[in-house]
Amino acid sequence: GNMDRHHYEMFTKFGDDGFLLHLDNARGFGRHSHDEISILAPLSQCCIIKRTTLLRLQLLAEPEYQLSDVMRESLLQDPLAPVLTEPHLLALDRRLQLILDTVGRCIDTFGEAAVVANDTALTQSPAAHRAKPGT
Repeated sequence: GNMDRHHYEMFTKFGDDGFLLHLDNARGFGRHSHDEISILAPLSQCCIIKRTTLLRLQLLAEPEYQLSDVMRESLLQDPLAPVLTEPHLLALDRRLQLILDTVGRCIDTFGEAAVVANDTALTQSPAAHRAKPGT
């Protein structure tokens, strides 16, 4: 339910020396009980992810490196701790699984070679065969 990051303003008080101002209204983690599935549209529509990103996400889904545990430990160092409530931390694990499930559906549909971009070597984009000529 956190849609505020899709907006920006232009600060133009100084005319041509204005600049882009990105707004975030401090609801970065939204409601712990609501997963905004629409935010996965770019992933589910393009069905492409870097191999290094996928490997990191898969690692954070493993019980010994679970995202909620890593985040909990990291946030203990914050002077404002606790920054996130326990339900918000557990929502990270649930949302990570939604991302991995989306990637899994893409792989089931297009195959791993077409979905997982090998960003550790110089290769053609795995989605290049799906691009329409002239676009």
